[in-house]
Amino acid sequence: MNRPSQPDTEAGRSTVDTVMSLLGAFDERHRVMGVRELARRSGIPRSTAHRAIGQLVAWGALERTDDGVQIGVRLFEIGTLAPTHARLREAALPYAHHLAEFTRLTVNLAVREGSQIVYLEKITQASHRVSHTRLGGRGDAHATGLGKALLAFAPASEIDAVLSQPLRPVTPHTIVDPALLRRELAATRARRVAFDLEESRAGLFCVASPILDAAGAPIAAISVTGATTRAQVEEHAGALRTAALAIGRAVAP
Repeated sequence: MNRPSQPDTEAGRSTVDTVMSLLGAFDERHRVMGVRELARRSGIPRSTAHRAIGQLVAWGALERTDDGVQIGVRLFEIGTLAPTHARLREAALPYAHHLAEFTRLTVNLAVREGSQIVYLEKITQASHRVSHTRLGGRGDAHATGLGKALLAFAPASEIDAVLSQPLRPVTPHTIVDPALLRRELAATRARRVAFDLEESRAGLFCVASPILDAAGAPIAAISVTGATTRAQVEEHAGALRTAALAIGRAVAP
């Protein structure tokens, strides 16, 4: 009996697998790539990659540049339709802008995905730019104030899953000892703010507060980054807590 064939399959790879592999090959350091490099990073045969890239360009998922292809605006348009994150950003933006004006620091909004955070919004200051965070970028949860704020209120099983993995030292100040990090998370739960004391970038301090739903589960976290001393971030802790509470009520009244 003949087996049903997968559409457009090469070496057992489906069309969907091909598209996901090609799009997943892009990251912060590889924003523009030629066909050869994109095929190599994605593990797709060059002939298959060339054909799929042409289809993705035609659809708008990729755009051609002088140096190759880059992510197209069609993916951005589709991403903005994600209902939970769209509602969260809409509710958070007024408070985020107020925090930016009040603190004169960079404001970030993020959600957690496993052991990492994903930045949903970033409001920068012209006088003080924080270059290591970007809209749509990622960071290690254990090394960021946003990540620690989210982890502190996560279920115990999820905390255990993150702390059971090797904790990468992003800077010499990153907490990589699971026992120390557990104490840090306990302190975060008690004060409802988390601090990043040069743990994600040397010379930068951050304070973050979790945005919780009515049941006390973390939806997201909001932070201000760019301070140069612990005293400076501590003075903004109250404003962060207030903003996080207000956003949580606005998202899930």
